[in-house]
Amino acid sequence: MELGMSVASSATVLLFVMDPFGNMPLVVSLLKDVEPARRRRIIVRELLIALGVLALFLVAGEAILRFLGLQPESVTIAGGIVLGVIGLRMIFPRPDAGPAGTTPGGEPFIVPLAVPLIAGPSAMATVILMAKTNGVVHGAGAVAIAWVVTAVVLLASPLLFKLLRKRGLEAVERLMGMLLIMIAAEMVLTGLGSVL
Repeated sequence: MELGMSVASSATVLLFVMDPFGNMPLVVSLLKDVEPARRRRIIVRELLIALGVLALFLVAGEAILRFLGLQPESVTIAGGIVLGVIGLRMIFPRPDAGPAGTTPGGEPFIVPLAVPLIAGPSAMATVILMAKTNGVVHGAGAVAIAWVVTAVVLLASPLLFKLLRKRGLEAVERLMGMLLIMIAAEMVLTGLGSVL
């Protein structure tokens, strides 16, 4: 039971980092010129690519840490700082931040949907940290849960966007930002506690 709770907690952290609710307006905006019948296939393709990227970092994460000569405490503290910055950006979005540029042929491929929107640098760092501290099996469970929830949200993005409207999505994103900042503070305190 404890393992399940721990996996669920890790999945929740990863879900906040992947930020499917925050990415919903971008997905809707990026795919607005694509015919409706093709939108779902594009989202599924990008989700699968993002899952492959996260799986790669999950399996090779410890080797990457060794290669770079990083200690787990430094990764924990740095990850907490990055998560805190992401949380602040979710609460206080930049006015100039819009969709991630133009896409050739009007259809995104890998960039920007799969990487960096779904499997961004912070998600990769979180997955590496999970594998390092809790093991690959634990991380795989967390990635699977977070990915499924992200997939459901993004596949339903046109419907949810109509339901919540822009203000509702902004409120959800700010709430997720607040929770992410609290998690980030805990990560920094844990890392500093280990060092001290």
